[in-house]
Amino acid sequence: MSSPRPFARNPLSRRTVLRGVGAALALPWLEGMSGAMRALARAEDAPAHPRRLAFLFMPNGAHMADWTPALEGRAFALPWILEPLAAHRDDLLVLSGLAQDQARAHGDGPGDHARSAAVFLTGAHPVKTGGANLRVGVSVDQVAARVVGAETRFASLELGVEGGRSNGECDSGYSCAYSNNISWRGPSTPSSKDVDPRVVFERLFLNGKPGETDAARERRIRRRKSILDFVGEDARALRDRLGVADRAKLDEYLAGVRELEARIEKTERLRVDPTGAAASFPAPTMTRDALREDRREHIRILCELLVLAFQTDTTRVATFMLGNGGSNLAYPQADVREGHHGLSHHGNDPDKIEKIRRINRFHIEQYAYLLSRLREVREGDGTLLDNSLIMIGSGIGDGNRHNHDDLPILLAGRGGGTVRPGRHVAYARSTPLNNLYLSMLDIAGAPTKSLGDGTGALPGLG
Repeated sequence: MSSPRPFARNPLSRRTVLRGVGAALALPWLEGMSGAMRALARAEDAPAHPRRLAFLFMPNGAHMADWTPALEGRAFALPWILEPLAAHRDDLLVLSGLAQDQARAHGDGPGDHARSAAVFLTGAHPVKTGGANLRVGVSVDQVAARVVGAETRFASLELGVEGGRSNGECDSGYSCAYSNNISWRGPSTPSSKDVDPRVVFERLFLNGKPGETDAARERRIRRRKSILDFVGEDARALRDRLGVADRAKLDEYLAGVRELEARIEKTERLRVDPTGAAASFPAPTMTRDALREDRREHIRILCELLVLAFQTDTTRVATFMLGNGGSNLAYPQADVREGHHGLSHHGNDPDKIEKIRRINRFHIEQYAYLLSRLREVREGDGTLLDNSLIMIGSGIGDGNRHNHDDLPILLAGRGGGTVRPGRHVAYARSTPLNNLYLSMLDIAGAPTKSLGDGTGALPGLG
């Protein structure tokens, strides 16, 4: 006997949540939601699936000779640093010629690394200060969050692998707040990032009054229970209402949550001092939870959390710093034990250049991992990646030159069918990077007339 069609009269809401004591687990897209979502989209003249934006920041620029494809258009070949993206070539736009002019000194002297981070998503020149009188601009993610964030539990999600303070000086008279943040809610207010996977996990999945949440956490730890044990009754009740395909999807999702929880628990047993090699660049104090010996796993767990946040529509906007501005982290998993910032001043030393290439490729490997995980999540007739725009880049071009034009910029995803990937697009020299952001805001449903030094939408994406 075939299973009854689920939710024929009462479609499952996109906001359905599995609840337990101190826990709330949002659901991924299920077939039982499709009727309700299509009706809502028709009523609001909106896309059937939300469009997500993510912005990943790489510190210290890139070795551009092994980043930039030789040919434009669809005939481009992936250079050595971008080779890990081979499986995503048709999901990818390589964008050349973009610049952040406001990261240049403009009379303020040294401090390119702090400026490169502060300007990356704002396109506004930061006031040079080591004190409290910060001023830069509102970042593109927060412009989007003000519009689309009203429909999700979190307006935005800020992630990073390297902690640090937001007071004092970190780069040639610039406040550490500039070096350590790319997301700015207001010209003087950075959106602090989370670097501890446990903190992010519990932000996403815990719910309730503070006392209830703390008590639930203590019980879970004491009894070695998973968060799934706290929402199990709701999960079983929902499962009985679902069709065969949605049951399988729910089971797969819950198994993925538990696997991620186990990975976080494993890393918590491996906590060590993450500072790596002695820094030649002034570095902020790291959080003790950052992982030194397995930086790859640290990044990938945070990628998994980002995917879950998008998959469950907990947020539609995210930023991810793969290192602070001027980061001097070492990368033992890429066989690089010297500090990143020190190596970026390579002075054309072949050995240092080779290590910079490996660090660049390591970052692209993690980007490829994120894209793969997004592509594995089905959403209607497409994938989560199809309905997203995932950008990675740096506010510095060549770390040795400290230039802020010809930046290393990639954009992946189709933005719900608005973007035509699989190409290398070269723009006129010093085209504002913020023009890309204006286009992304429009695609995400948060059209904006101006942002930083942007001059208008970036052509050639669709």
